Amino acid sequence: HTEQGASNTNIWLTGRMAEGFLMEVCVDSVESAINAERGGAGRLELCSSLLEGGITPSIGLLQVVKQYVRIPVYTMIRPRGGDFLYSDREVEVMKKDIELVRSHGADGLVLGALTEDGRVDAELCMELLAVSRPLPVTFHRAFDMVHDPMVTLETLVSLGFERVLTSGCDCSALEGLPLIKRLVEQAKGRITIMPGGGITERNLQRILESSGVLEFHCSARSSKDSAMKFRNSCVNMGASLTAPEYGLKVADVSKVRSLNAIAKNTL
Repeated sequence: HTEQGASNTNIWLTGRMAEGFLMEVCVDSVESAINAERGGAGRLELCSSLLEGGITPSIGLLQVVKQYVRIPVYTMIRPRGGDFLYSDREVEVMKKDIELVRSHGADGLVLGALTEDGRVDAELCMELLAVSRPLPVTFHRAFDMVHDPMVTLETLVSLGFERVLTSGCDCSALEGLPLIKRLVEQAKGRITIMPGGGITERNLQRILESSGVLEFHCSARSSKDSAMKFRNSCVNMGASLTAPEYGLKVADVSKVRSLNAIAKNTL
C-alpha cells in the first residue's frame, strides 16, 4: 500500500511540477466561482458566509455553481461559525449535509472537528470520512487551533485525509511559514499541505519559494458596492459585528489572474 502510494505521489509530483502550482480559491457565490475559474483557479472551495470563515453552502448554490464551472468544487461541511467542537445534533446535520452535497455533485469535501483539549476528534472524523466516501476530503483550518500540529499531521495521514489547509497555526500563512515548511518536510508527500490565510500578490512568491508546497488557497476578493438605490441606513440584517449592509466581496478575476501568474513564474 505504501509503495503504491509513493509511486502515485511521484507521478503526481512530476505532473504538478510540469503544470505549476495549483490554486484553490474559496468562494461563497456563483459570481465568485465563475471569476475564480476565469482567472485560472484549479479548484474551488465552496462555502457560505466567508465572513464567518465559511460554513456549509446551500444545495441550490452548489447546483448552480456546478452548472457554471468545470473545475473541481470542494464543499465546506461546517454547520456554524465559531469553534470546531460539535454536539451530537450538529454531527447529525454534518452527516446529512455530506450525503446531500455528495448526491448533488460535490467533487470533494472540506471538514474538521476537534476535541475540547485541542486534538483532532479522530473518532468523529472517521465517521465523517466514512459517510464522505468515495470523495476526497481536506481537513480545514481547525488544524490551526490544535495543541500539537506535528502529532495532528500524523493523525490526519492515518485517518486518510487528502490534504490539510493551514496558516501554519499563526495569524496568516506568511507568519506561519516556518511551521508550514516543517509540515511539508514531515508529510513527505503522504498528505498535501496547502497554505491559506492572508495570501496576496505581495506575499505569495515568498510563501511558495520558502515552503516547498505545491498548492495554495486564497480568496482573491475585491469589495463591490451594492446595486441598491434605496437604502435604509437605520437597519442591519446581522448582529452588531457585521459586514456592511450595502457592500459585497467577490472573487476578482484580475486578482486571481495575477496570483496565478506569480505562481507560474515562481517555478
